[in-house]
Amino acid sequence: MTRLTRRFILTGMLGGLAGQALAEAPMVSPRPKARPLRVATVSAAPAEDLIRAAGLGGRVGFVVADARTGLVLEASDADLPLPPASTAKIITSLYALDHLGPGHRFGTRLIATGPVSGGKVQGDLVLAGGGDPVLSTDDLGDLAAELRKAGVTGITGRFLVWGGALPYLEAIDRSQPEWLGYNPAVSGLNLNFNRVNFVWKRAGSGYEVGMDARDTRFAPQVYSARVTIADRSLPVYTYENGGKVEEWTVAKGALGKGGSRWLPVRRPDLYAGDVFQTLARAQGAPLPAPEAVGSLPAGTVIAQHGSSELRSILRGMMKYSTNMTAEAVGMAASVRSGVTSHVASGRAMSDWAKARAGVTTPRFADHSGLAGASRISAADMVRILVKLGPGGQLGGLMKEIRYKDKAGKPLSHVQVLAKTGTLNFVSALAGYVSAGGSDLAFAIFTGDIARRDAVPDSQKERPEGGKAWARRSRQMQQQLIERWAAVYGS
Repeated sequence: MTRLTRRFILTGMLGGLAGQALAEAPMVSPRPKARPLRVATVSAAPAEDLIRAAGLGGRVGFVVADARTGLVLEASDADLPLPPASTAKIITSLYALDHLGPGHRFGTRLIATGPVSGGKVQGDLVLAGGGDPVLSTDDLGDLAAELRKAGVTGITGRFLVWGGALPYLEAIDRSQPEWLGYNPAVSGLNLNFNRVNFVWKRAGSGYEVGMDARDTRFAPQVYSARVTIADRSLPVYTYENGGKVEEWTVAKGALGKGGSRWLPVRRPDLYAGDVFQTLARAQGAPLPAPEAVGSLPAGTVIAQHGSSELRSILRGMMKYSTNMTAEAVGMAASVRSGVTSHVASGRAMSDWAKARAGVTTPRFADHSGLAGASRISAADMVRILVKLGPGGQLGGLMKEIRYKDKAGKPLSHVQVLAKTGTLNFVSALAGYVSAGGSDLAFAIFTGDIARRDAVPDSQKERPEGGKAWARRSRQMQQQLIERWAAVYGS
Protein backbone atom coordinates (compact mmCIF):
# COMPACT_ATOMS: atom_id res chain seq x y z
CA MET A 1 0.00 0.00 0.00
CA THR A 2 1.27 3.47 -0.86
CA ARG A 3 2.34 5.41 2.21
CA LEU A 4 0.17 8.51 2.59
CA THR A 5 2.50 11.39 3.42
CA ARG A 6 2.13 15.16 3.37
CA ARG A 7 4.82 15.34 0.68
CA PHE A 8 2.93 12.80 -1.47
CA ILE A 9 -0.37 14.63 -1.06
CA LEU A 10 1.11 18.01 -1.92
CA THR A 11 3.07 16.84 -4.95
CA GLY A 12 1.06 13.81 -6.11
CA MET A 13 -0.08 14.63 -9.62
CA LEU A 14 -1.64 12.08 -11.96
CA GLY A 15 1.09 12.20 -14.60
CA GLY A 16 0.23 15.28 -16.61
CA LEU A 17 -3.47 15.24 -15.73
CA ALA A 18 -3.65 18.76 -14.32
CA GLY A 19 -1.86 20.14 -17.33
CA GLN A 20 -4.24 18.34 -19.68
CA ALA A 21 -7.27 19.49 -17.77
CA LEU A 22 -6.13 23.11 -17.71
CA ALA A 23 -5.34 22.98 -21.43
CA GLU A 24 -8.99 22.32 -22.23
CA ALA A 25 -11.18 25.29 -23.21
CA PRO A 26 -13.21 26.33 -20.15
CA MET A 27 -16.83 25.18 -20.20
CA VAL A 28 -18.19 28.10 -18.15
CA SER A 29 -15.35 30.08 -16.63
CA PRO A 30 -11.57 29.64 -16.34
CA ARG A 31 -10.64 26.94 -13.86
CA PRO A 32 -9.02 28.23 -10.67
CA LYS A 33 -5.49 27.44 -9.70
CA ALA A 34 -4.94 24.34 -7.61
CA ARG A 35 -5.56 25.03 -3.95
CA PRO A 36 -3.00 23.94 -1.35
CA LEU A 37 -3.98 21.26 1.13
CA ARG A 38 -6.13 22.62 3.93
CA VAL A 39 -5.35 21.22 7.35
CA ALA A 40 -8.34 19.36 8.75
CA THR A 41 -10.21 21.06 11.56
CA VAL A 42 -12.05 17.87 12.57
CA SER A 43 -10.87 14.41 13.39
CA ALA A 44 -10.54 12.12 10.38
CA ALA A 45 -9.15 8.61 10.57
CA PRO A 46 -6.22 7.89 8.24
CA ALA A 47 -7.32 6.18 5.02
CA GLU A 48 -4.96 3.27 5.68
CA ASP A 49 -6.71 2.57 8.99
CA LEU A 50 -10.13 2.62 7.32
CA ILE A 51 -9.01 0.13 4.68
CA ARG A 52 -7.41 -2.14 7.25
CA ALA A 53 -10.48 -2.07 9.50
CA ALA A 54 -12.75 -3.12 6.61
CA GLY A 55 -10.94 -6.47 6.46
CA LEU A 56 -11.78 -7.04 2.80
CA GLY A 57 -8.71 -8.95 1.68
CA GLY A 58 -7.55 -8.59 -1.89
CA ARG A 59 -6.54 -5.10 -2.99
CA VAL A 60 -7.96 -1.60 -2.60
CA GLY A 61 -7.04 1.22 -4.93
CA PHE A 62 -8.35 4.76 -4.63
CA VAL A 63 -7.69 8.31 -5.80
CA VAL A 64 -9.34 11.58 -4.82
CA ALA A 65 -8.50 14.71 -6.77
CA ASP A 66 -9.62 18.29 -7.26
CA ALA A 67 -12.37 17.88 -9.86
CA ARG A 68 -11.50 21.18 -11.53
CA THR A 69 -7.74 20.90 -11.83
CA GLY A 70 -6.95 17.22 -11.46
CA LEU A 71 -4.59 17.83 -8.55
CA VAL A 72 -4.36 14.56 -6.63
CA LEU A 73 -5.10 15.03 -2.95
CA GLU A 74 -4.80 11.47 -1.72
CA ALA A 75 -4.20 8.05 -3.25
CA SER A 76 -3.44 4.43 -2.50
CA ASP A 77 -2.49 1.81 -5.11
CA ALA A 78 -3.62 4.40 -7.61
CA ASP A 79 -2.14 2.72 -10.69
CA LEU A 80 -3.27 -0.83 -9.90
CA PRO A 81 -5.73 -2.08 -12.56
CA LEU A 82 -8.79 -3.63 -10.90
CA PRO A 83 -12.24 -4.72 -12.12
CA PRO A 84 -14.49 -1.64 -12.43
CA ALA A 85 -17.75 -3.64 -12.27
CA SER A 86 -20.62 -1.34 -13.24
CA THR A 87 -18.56 1.83 -12.92
CA ALA A 88 -17.49 0.85 -16.45
CA LYS A 89 -20.84 2.35 -17.47
CA ILE A 90 -19.27 5.77 -16.83
CA ILE A 91 -16.90 5.15 -19.73
CA THR A 92 -19.67 3.62 -21.84
CA SER A 93 -21.84 6.70 -21.34
CA LEU A 94 -19.07 9.06 -22.43
CA TYR A 95 -18.16 6.78 -25.35
CA ALA A 96 -21.77 6.62 -26.59
CA LEU A 97 -22.30 10.36 -26.21
CA ASP A 98 -19.14 11.06 -28.17
CA HIS A 99 -20.02 8.73 -31.06
CA LEU A 100 -23.82 9.02 -31.23
CA GLY A 101 -24.60 12.41 -29.68
CA PRO A 102 -26.92 13.14 -26.75
CA GLY A 103 -29.98 13.54 -28.98
CA HIS A 104 -29.60 10.21 -30.80
CA ARG A 105 -32.76 8.09 -31.00
CA PHE A 106 -33.01 4.40 -31.83
CA GLY A 107 -35.73 3.48 -34.33
CA THR A 108 -37.85 0.33 -34.63
CA ARG A 109 -39.65 0.01 -37.96
CA LEU A 110 -42.35 -2.00 -39.67
CA ILE A 111 -41.36 -2.48 -43.31
CA ALA A 112 -43.68 -3.81 -46.01
CA THR A 113 -41.96 -5.50 -48.95
CA GLY A 114 -44.99 -4.91 -51.14
CA PRO A 115 -47.92 -2.50 -51.42
CA VAL A 116 -50.96 -2.53 -49.17
CA SER A 117 -54.03 -3.57 -51.13
CA GLY A 118 -57.40 -4.55 -49.75
CA GLY A 119 -56.07 -4.10 -46.24
CA LYS A 120 -53.27 -6.61 -46.74
CA VAL A 121 -49.56 -6.21 -47.34
CA GLN A 122 -48.87 -7.87 -50.67
CA GLY A 123 -45.67 -9.45 -49.51
CA ASP A 124 -43.74 -9.74 -46.25
CA LEU A 125 -43.94 -7.57 -43.16
CA VAL A 126 -40.63 -6.97 -41.36
CA LEU A 127 -40.21 -5.93 -37.72
CA ALA A 128 -36.80 -4.29 -38.02
CA GLY A 129 -34.87 -3.39 -34.88
CA GLY A 130 -32.59 -0.39 -34.71
CA GLY A 131 -30.70 -1.36 -31.57
CA ASP A 132 -33.19 0.27 -29.16
CA PRO A 133 -32.13 -0.92 -25.68
CA VAL A 134 -35.31 0.26 -23.95
CA LEU A 135 -38.00 -1.02 -26.33
CA SER A 136 -40.92 -2.24 -24.24
CA THR A 137 -44.09 -4.26 -24.69
CA ASP A 138 -46.11 -1.05 -24.45
CA ASP A 139 -44.02 0.40 -27.29
CA LEU A 140 -44.80 -2.64 -29.44
CA GLY A 141 -48.46 -2.28 -28.51
CA ASP A 142 -48.41 1.29 -29.83
CA LEU A 143 -46.60 0.11 -32.96
CA ALA A 144 -49.31 -2.49 -33.55
CA ALA A 145 -51.93 0.24 -33.24
CA GLU A 146 -50.03 2.30 -35.83
CA LEU A 147 -50.03 -0.71 -38.15
CA ARG A 148 -53.80 -0.91 -37.89
CA LYS A 149 -54.13 2.84 -38.46
CA ALA A 150 -52.17 2.34 -41.68
CA GLY A 151 -55.06 0.15 -42.83
CA VAL A 152 -53.26 -3.18 -42.50
CA THR A 153 -55.46 -6.13 -41.51
CA GLY A 154 -53.13 -8.91 -42.64
CA ILE A 155 -50.30 -9.94 -44.97
CA THR A 156 -49.97 -12.35 -47.88
CA GLY A 157 -46.37 -13.24 -47.16
CA ARG A 158 -44.19 -13.89 -44.11
CA PHE A 159 -43.77 -12.03 -40.85
CA LEU A 160 -40.04 -11.47 -40.53
CA VAL A 161 -37.93 -10.15 -37.67
CA TRP A 162 -34.52 -8.57 -38.16
CA GLY A 163 -32.00 -7.87 -35.40
CA GLY A 164 -28.92 -7.24 -37.50
CA ALA A 165 -28.51 -3.56 -36.62
CA LEU A 166 -26.14 -4.76 -33.88
CA PRO A 167 -24.06 -7.95 -33.69
CA TYR A 168 -25.77 -10.76 -31.80
CA LEU A 169 -24.45 -11.76 -28.39
CA GLU A 170 -26.02 -14.81 -26.74
CA ALA A 171 -25.08 -13.70 -23.21
CA ILE A 172 -23.10 -10.74 -21.92
CA ASP A 173 -20.86 -12.93 -19.76
CA ARG A 174 -20.87 -16.68 -20.43
CA SER A 175 -19.28 -17.39 -17.03
CA GLN A 176 -22.47 -16.27 -15.26
CA PRO A 177 -25.28 -18.71 -14.38
CA GLU A 178 -27.76 -19.24 -17.23
CA TRP A 179 -30.81 -18.00 -15.36
CA LEU A 180 -29.66 -14.52 -14.27
CA GLY A 181 -31.94 -11.86 -15.73
CA TYR A 182 -29.16 -9.25 -15.77
CA ASN A 183 -27.12 -11.40 -18.19
CA PRO A 184 -29.35 -11.68 -21.29
CA ALA A 185 -28.63 -11.73 -24.99
CA VAL A 186 -28.06 -8.53 -26.96
CA SER A 187 -29.05 -7.86 -30.56
CA GLY A 188 -30.36 -5.15 -32.82
CA LEU A 189 -33.94 -6.07 -31.83
CA ASN A 190 -34.39 -6.11 -28.07
CA LEU A 191 -37.47 -6.16 -25.85
CA ASN A 192 -37.96 -5.58 -22.12
CA PHE A 193 -34.19 -5.64 -21.62
CA ASN A 194 -34.39 -9.12 -23.15
CA ARG A 195 -36.14 -10.67 -20.19
CA VAL A 196 -39.30 -12.75 -19.98
CA ASN A 197 -41.49 -12.88 -16.88
CA PHE A 198 -41.91 -16.35 -15.38
CA VAL A 199 -45.00 -16.55 -13.15
CA TRP A 200 -46.13 -19.41 -10.91
CA LYS A 201 -48.81 -20.06 -8.31
CA ARG A 202 -50.13 -22.99 -6.31
CA ALA A 203 -52.95 -25.00 -7.87
CA GLY A 204 -54.00 -27.92 -5.66
CA SER A 205 -51.03 -30.18 -5.18
CA GLY A 206 -49.20 -28.63 -8.11
CA TYR A 207 -48.55 -25.29 -9.79
CA GLU A 208 -49.83 -23.19 -12.64
CA VAL A 209 -46.94 -21.64 -14.57
CA GLY A 210 -46.66 -19.20 -17.42
CA MET A 211 -44.44 -16.79 -19.33
CA ASP A 212 -45.51 -13.26 -20.17
CA ALA A 213 -44.08 -9.96 -21.38
CA ARG A 214 -45.92 -7.67 -19.00
CA ASP A 215 -45.63 -3.92 -19.06
CA THR A 216 -47.80 -1.09 -17.77
CA ARG A 217 -50.62 -1.42 -20.32
CA PHE A 218 -50.07 -4.78 -21.98
CA ALA A 219 -49.20 -8.22 -20.61
CA PRO A 220 -49.26 -10.67 -23.53
CA GLN A 221 -48.55 -14.33 -23.05
CA VAL A 222 -45.23 -15.48 -24.48
CA TYR A 223 -44.95 -18.53 -26.74
CA SER A 224 -41.28 -18.27 -27.74
CA ALA A 225 -40.25 -19.38 -24.22
CA ARG A 226 -41.84 -21.92 -21.95
CA VAL A 227 -41.19 -23.52 -18.61
CA THR A 228 -41.99 -26.91 -17.12
CA ILE A 229 -41.74 -28.06 -13.51
CA ALA A 230 -39.27 -30.81 -12.64
CA ASP A 231 -39.63 -32.95 -9.52
CA ARG A 232 -36.23 -32.13 -8.05
CA SER A 233 -34.56 -29.78 -5.59
CA LEU A 234 -31.44 -28.81 -7.57
CA PRO A 235 -30.50 -27.35 -9.93
CA VAL A 236 -33.19 -24.70 -9.60
CA TYR A 237 -33.22 -23.99 -13.35
CA THR A 238 -32.09 -25.68 -16.53
CA TYR A 239 -32.14 -24.10 -19.98
CA GLU A 240 -32.03 -25.32 -23.55
CA ASN A 241 -32.26 -23.26 -26.72
CA GLY A 242 -34.70 -25.26 -28.78
CA GLY A 243 -34.34 -23.05 -31.84
CA LYS A 244 -37.72 -21.39 -32.14
CA VAL A 245 -38.69 -21.98 -28.49
CA GLU A 246 -36.49 -21.46 -25.44
CA GLU A 247 -37.04 -24.32 -22.99
CA TRP A 248 -36.73 -23.84 -19.22
CA THR A 249 -37.27 -26.27 -16.37
CA VAL A 250 -37.59 -25.25 -12.74
CA ALA A 251 -37.17 -27.33 -9.61
CA LYS A 252 -40.48 -27.92 -7.83
CA GLY A 253 -38.77 -27.73 -4.47
CA ALA A 254 -37.74 -24.11 -5.09
CA LEU A 255 -41.16 -22.64 -5.92
CA GLY A 256 -42.84 -22.15 -2.54
CA LYS A 257 -46.35 -20.71 -2.60
CA GLY A 258 -45.98 -18.61 -5.74
CA GLY A 259 -44.21 -15.67 -7.28
CA SER A 260 -42.57 -14.32 -10.42
CA ARG A 261 -39.08 -13.83 -11.77
CA TRP A 262 -37.56 -12.26 -14.86
CA LEU A 263 -35.50 -14.78 -16.81
CA PRO A 264 -33.09 -13.89 -19.63
CA VAL A 265 -34.00 -14.24 -23.28
CA ARG A 266 -31.44 -15.71 -25.69
CA ARG A 267 -33.42 -15.15 -28.93
CA PRO A 268 -34.58 -11.56 -28.54
CA ASP A 269 -35.59 -11.20 -32.20
CA LEU A 270 -38.05 -14.10 -32.03
CA TYR A 271 -39.23 -12.95 -28.59
CA ALA A 272 -40.06 -9.48 -29.91
CA GLY A 273 -41.75 -10.99 -32.93
CA ASP A 274 -43.78 -13.34 -30.76
CA VAL A 275 -45.03 -10.47 -28.58
CA PHE A 276 -45.76 -8.24 -31.57
CA GLN A 277 -47.74 -11.00 -33.25
CA THR A 278 -50.06 -11.21 -30.22
CA LEU A 279 -50.45 -7.42 -30.01
CA ALA A 280 -51.14 -7.11 -33.76
CA ARG A 281 -53.77 -9.84 -33.57
CA ALA A 282 -55.50 -7.90 -30.80
CA GLN A 283 -55.60 -4.92 -33.19
CA GLY A 284 -57.30 -6.98 -35.87
CA ALA A 285 -54.16 -7.64 -37.91
CA PRO A 286 -53.33 -11.35 -37.55
CA LEU A 287 -49.80 -12.35 -38.57
CA PRO A 288 -48.08 -15.71 -39.11
CA ALA A 289 -45.40 -16.90 -36.70
CA PRO A 290 -42.25 -14.76 -36.83
CA GLU A 291 -39.21 -15.88 -38.80
CA ALA A 292 -35.73 -14.45 -38.24
CA VAL A 293 -33.75 -13.15 -41.22
CA GLY A 294 -30.08 -12.29 -41.42
CA SER A 295 -30.33 -9.43 -43.91
CA LEU A 296 -32.85 -6.61 -44.01
CA PRO A 297 -35.28 -6.86 -46.94
CA ALA A 298 -35.99 -3.74 -48.95
CA GLY A 299 -39.40 -2.16 -48.66
CA THR A 300 -41.51 0.74 -47.44
CA VAL A 301 -41.72 1.84 -43.81
CA ILE A 302 -45.40 1.85 -42.83
CA ALA A 303 -45.02 2.43 -39.07
CA GLN A 304 -42.17 3.19 -36.71
CA HIS A 305 -41.30 3.86 -33.09
CA GLY A 306 -38.52 6.17 -31.92
CA SER A 307 -36.83 5.78 -28.56
CA SER A 308 -36.24 8.58 -26.11
CA GLU A 309 -33.03 10.55 -26.57
CA LEU A 310 -29.74 8.85 -25.76
CA ARG A 311 -29.06 11.14 -22.82
CA SER A 312 -32.31 10.05 -21.18
CA ILE A 313 -31.53 6.40 -21.90
CA LEU A 314 -28.10 6.75 -20.31
CA ARG A 315 -29.58 8.40 -17.24
CA GLY A 316 -31.83 5.39 -16.73
CA MET A 317 -28.94 3.01 -17.39
CA MET A 318 -26.81 4.70 -14.75
CA LYS A 319 -29.65 4.76 -12.23
CA TYR A 320 -30.71 1.14 -12.60
CA SER A 321 -27.37 -0.22 -13.88
CA THR A 322 -29.00 -2.12 -16.75
CA ASN A 323 -26.33 -4.25 -18.38
CA MET A 324 -28.18 -4.83 -21.64
CA THR A 325 -28.56 -1.09 -22.19
CA ALA A 326 -24.84 -0.58 -21.69
CA GLU A 327 -23.98 -3.31 -24.17
CA ALA A 328 -26.42 -2.02 -26.78
CA VAL A 329 -25.38 1.65 -26.63
CA GLY A 330 -21.68 0.77 -26.45
CA MET A 331 -21.98 -1.52 -29.45
CA ALA A 332 -24.05 1.06 -31.36
CA ALA A 333 -21.26 3.57 -30.80
CA SER A 334 -18.66 1.13 -32.11
CA VAL A 335 -20.74 0.22 -35.16
CA ARG A 336 -20.39 3.87 -36.22
CA SER A 337 -16.66 3.15 -36.59
CA GLY A 338 -17.13 -0.11 -38.49
CA VAL A 339 -16.65 -2.46 -35.54
CA THR A 340 -18.50 -5.75 -36.07
CA SER A 341 -18.16 -7.76 -32.83
CA HIS A 342 -18.65 -7.22 -29.12
CA VAL A 343 -15.10 -8.30 -28.33
CA ALA A 344 -13.73 -5.75 -30.79
CA SER A 345 -16.15 -3.15 -29.40
CA GLY A 346 -14.69 -3.52 -25.91
CA ARG A 347 -11.23 -2.97 -27.34
CA ALA A 348 -12.46 0.02 -29.33
CA MET A 349 -13.87 1.65 -26.19
CA SER A 350 -10.60 0.99 -24.37
CA ASP A 351 -8.60 2.60 -27.18
CA TRP A 352 -10.98 5.56 -27.26
CA ALA A 353 -10.53 6.20 -23.54
CA LYS A 354 -6.78 5.99 -23.86
CA ALA A 355 -6.70 8.45 -26.73
CA ARG A 356 -9.23 10.92 -25.34
CA ALA A 357 -8.04 11.06 -21.74
CA GLY A 358 -4.38 10.12 -22.02
CA VAL A 359 -4.80 7.00 -19.87
CA THR A 360 -3.04 3.65 -20.15
CA THR A 361 -4.76 0.95 -18.09
CA PRO A 362 -8.33 0.55 -19.51
CA ARG A 363 -9.00 -2.96 -20.78
CA PHE A 364 -12.71 -3.53 -21.26
CA ALA A 365 -14.10 -6.97 -22.04
CA ASP A 366 -17.59 -5.49 -22.37
CA HIS A 367 -19.50 -2.22 -21.93
CA SER A 368 -21.45 -3.04 -18.77
CA GLY A 369 -18.70 -4.17 -16.40
CA LEU A 370 -20.35 -7.55 -15.91
CA ALA A 371 -17.28 -9.39 -17.17
CA GLY A 372 -14.74 -9.79 -14.42
CA ALA A 373 -11.91 -9.60 -16.95
CA SER A 374 -12.27 -5.81 -17.44
CA ARG A 375 -9.63 -3.65 -15.76
CA ILE A 376 -8.88 0.02 -15.09
CA SER A 377 -6.93 1.79 -12.36
CA ALA A 378 -8.42 4.28 -9.93
CA ALA A 379 -5.97 6.87 -11.24
CA ASP A 380 -7.17 6.46 -14.81
CA MET A 381 -10.83 6.52 -13.82
CA VAL A 382 -10.27 9.85 -12.05
CA ARG A 383 -8.38 11.18 -15.07
CA ILE A 384 -11.42 10.37 -17.19
CA LEU A 385 -13.81 11.95 -14.68
CA VAL A 386 -11.76 15.16 -14.63
CA LYS A 387 -10.93 15.42 -18.32
CA LEU A 388 -14.07 14.06 -20.01
CA GLY A 389 -16.78 14.24 -17.37
CA PRO A 390 -17.51 17.98 -17.45
CA GLY A 391 -17.72 18.10 -21.24
CA GLY A 392 -20.05 15.10 -21.26
CA GLN A 393 -22.07 16.54 -18.39
CA LEU A 394 -21.54 13.25 -16.60
CA GLY A 395 -22.78 14.55 -13.27
CA GLY A 396 -26.27 14.94 -14.74
CA LEU A 397 -26.34 11.24 -15.60
CA MET A 398 -25.21 9.96 -12.21
CA LYS A 399 -27.58 9.33 -9.35
CA GLU A 400 -27.17 10.99 -6.00
CA ILE A 401 -25.98 8.69 -3.25
CA ARG A 402 -27.34 9.76 0.10
CA TYR A 403 -25.29 8.83 3.13
CA LYS A 404 -26.38 8.88 6.77
CA ASP A 405 -24.37 9.25 9.95
CA LYS A 406 -24.32 6.72 12.78
CA ALA A 407 -27.49 8.27 14.23
CA GLY A 408 -29.31 7.75 10.94
CA LYS A 409 -29.35 11.44 9.99
CA PRO A 410 -28.54 12.46 6.40
CA LEU A 411 -25.09 13.90 5.77
CA SER A 412 -26.46 17.14 4.38
CA HIS A 413 -23.04 18.78 4.06
CA VAL A 414 -21.83 16.14 1.59
CA GLN A 415 -23.28 15.60 -1.88
CA VAL A 416 -22.18 12.54 -3.83
CA LEU A 417 -22.99 11.92 -7.49
CA ALA A 418 -21.52 8.57 -8.43
CA LYS A 419 -21.85 5.18 -10.07
CA THR A 420 -21.69 2.04 -7.99
CA GLY A 421 -20.38 -1.31 -9.16
CA THR A 422 -20.73 -4.72 -7.59
CA LEU A 423 -19.63 -8.21 -8.58
CA ASN A 424 -18.90 -11.15 -6.31
CA PHE A 425 -16.11 -9.86 -4.01
CA VAL A 426 -15.63 -6.82 -6.21
CA SER A 427 -16.92 -3.40 -5.22
CA ALA A 428 -16.41 -0.06 -6.93
CA LEU A 429 -17.56 3.52 -6.57
CA ALA A 430 -16.58 6.46 -8.76
CA GLY A 431 -17.87 9.97 -9.27
CA TYR A 432 -17.92 13.39 -7.69
CA VAL A 433 -18.13 14.77 -4.14
CA SER A 434 -19.17 18.32 -3.26
CA ALA A 435 -18.46 19.45 0.29
CA GLY A 436 -17.97 22.91 1.76
CA GLY A 437 -17.55 24.52 -1.65
CA SER A 438 -14.98 21.98 -2.86
CA ASP A 439 -15.58 19.70 -5.85
CA LEU A 440 -13.72 16.40 -5.79
CA ALA A 441 -13.45 13.54 -8.28
CA PHE A 442 -12.77 10.09 -6.88
CA ALA A 443 -12.62 6.38 -7.61
CA ILE A 444 -12.49 3.51 -5.11
CA PHE A 445 -11.89 0.00 -6.45
CA THR A 446 -11.83 -3.07 -4.24
CA GLY A 447 -11.36 -6.61 -5.45
CA ASP A 448 -10.55 -9.97 -3.90
CA ILE A 449 -10.02 -11.65 -7.26
CA ALA A 450 -8.82 -14.99 -5.88
CA ARG A 451 -11.90 -15.30 -3.68
CA ARG A 452 -14.15 -14.32 -6.59
CA ASP A 453 -12.58 -16.92 -8.87
CA ALA A 454 -13.05 -19.60 -6.20
CA VAL A 455 -16.85 -19.17 -6.00
CA PRO A 456 -18.52 -22.37 -7.31
CA ASP A 457 -21.19 -22.06 -10.00
CA SER A 458 -23.90 -23.11 -7.54
CA GLN A 459 -23.16 -20.03 -5.37
CA LYS A 460 -22.51 -17.38 -8.00
CA GLU A 461 -25.89 -15.72 -7.49
CA ARG A 462 -25.45 -15.54 -3.69
CA PRO A 463 -21.91 -16.55 -2.66
CA GLU A 464 -21.22 -17.43 0.94
CA GLY A 465 -19.94 -14.33 2.74
CA GLY A 466 -20.57 -12.10 -0.29
CA LYS A 467 -23.29 -9.97 1.26
CA ALA A 468 -21.27 -9.18 4.39
CA TRP A 469 -18.18 -8.44 2.29
CA ALA A 470 -20.10 -6.00 0.09
CA ARG A 471 -21.56 -4.28 3.17
CA ARG A 472 -18.10 -3.74 4.66
CA SER A 473 -16.87 -2.37 1.35
CA ARG A 474 -19.73 0.14 1.16
CA GLN A 475 -19.05 1.22 4.75
CA MET A 476 -15.41 1.79 3.89
CA GLN A 477 -16.40 3.82 0.83
CA GLN A 478 -18.60 6.07 2.95
CA GLN A 479 -15.86 6.49 5.56
CA LEU A 480 -13.35 7.52 2.90
CA ILE A 481 -15.80 10.04 1.43
CA GLU A 482 -16.53 11.49 4.87
CA ARG A 483 -12.79 11.75 5.47
CA TRP A 484 -12.23 13.60 2.21
CA ALA A 485 -15.13 15.96 2.90
CA ALA A 486 -13.66 16.77 6.32
CA VAL A 487 -10.05 17.18 5.15
CA TYR A 488 -10.47 18.78 1.74
CA GLY A 489 -13.81 20.60 2.00
CA SER A 490 -13.11 24.32 1.99
